[in-house]
Amino acid sequence: MNLLEPGKNYGWPLVSYEVNYDGVPIPSPTTRPDLAEPVIYWTPVIAPGNMAFYNGKMFPQWNGSALISGLASKVLLRVTFDGQGGAKPAERWEVGWRIRDVEVAPDGAVWMIEDSKTGGLFRVTPKGS
Repeated sequence: MNLLEPGKNYGWPLVSYEVNYDGVPIPSPTTRPDLAEPVIYWTPVIAPGNMAFYNGKMFPQWNGSALISGLASKVLLRVTFDGQGGAKPAERWEVGWRIRDVEVAPDGAVWMIEDSKTGGLFRVTPKGS
């Protein structure tokens, strides 16, 4: 996850904290001082499907957080922000299937779509709702 700033070069595909799809290592960003490092990175890669910002009543403690769906990782991630360009992973839930999309409903529930031929649709609410 990068903090996008004018004039910065983030290096992909020249640098990364992972390996290429063909297994060939990619140099670490710290090997190129002319390139900006990411604010957050995940190893192994999460293969994000999409990202949605949470603003709702069902999980008020999540307001302002980003929810990121994971394809290869089969996880849902929550990331918090400090308002000054910083971010940090807050929670990681293993769901056991590829999440193509995550969205926040008007009532504050979280909807996830499974990336499969049957394409499951899941509504996430607080326990007891």
